Amino acid sequence: MGNKVYTIGREFGSGGKEVGEKLAQRLGIKLYDKELLQHAAKESGFCEEIFENHDEKPTNSFLYSLVMDTYSMNGYSSAPFLDMPLNHKVFLAQFDSIKKIAAKESCVIVGRCADYALAENPDCINVFIHADMEKRVKLVSKRGNITENKAKDLIVKQDKQRASYYNYYTSKKWGDSQSYHLTLDSGKVGIDGCVEMILKFRELMDAAK
Repeated sequence: MGNKVYTIGREFGSGGKEVGEKLAQRLGIKLYDKELLQHAAKESGFCEEIFENHDEKPTNSFLYSLVMDTYSMNGYSSAPFLDMPLNHKVFLAQFDSIKKIAAKESCVIVGRCADYALAENPDCINVFIHADMEKRVKLVSKRGNITENKAKDLIVKQDKQRASYYNYYTSKKWGDSQSYHLTLDSGKVGIDGCVEMILKFRELMDAAK
């Protein structure tokens, strides 16, 4: 049996990161979120600020699949990689880091198309956390000490940004149930309920092997 890995996609304000944190605590494993950016920066040689600026940001389209194919054969030293726009380099560096981390240890990875990077990993469970807009607005408003109108605008903006990033790089649809093993409504079952359901799913999945 390989390392147990959990990826968490999430709507903004749904508590997805909190689910990841509590899951990692329950299992005694690491959570990678912003830490993944630091790891990727160290591995690739780019400064961390570059990763901060390009973190889960949508990008302009170009013949990316062609470059990905060339990159997978030749790595960072290939001419297409050297000529690639910076945001693509950042994505590939994170992509590599996700695969290396999952190969090294059991962990929880939040966002950053981790489910796509680990699509061939049989011990990875991909989860998407969502909640209705009203609950998310209240949470974001309280957490950021902003009005509910501003909170809603922020949620719409962040969700659109995450969806654009995910849909572009993975050729899948962000939030679509077919892209994940589990989609959970944190507004209905709570953060702890989401954690329990993920753990139960792991138990059932391992039993079915």
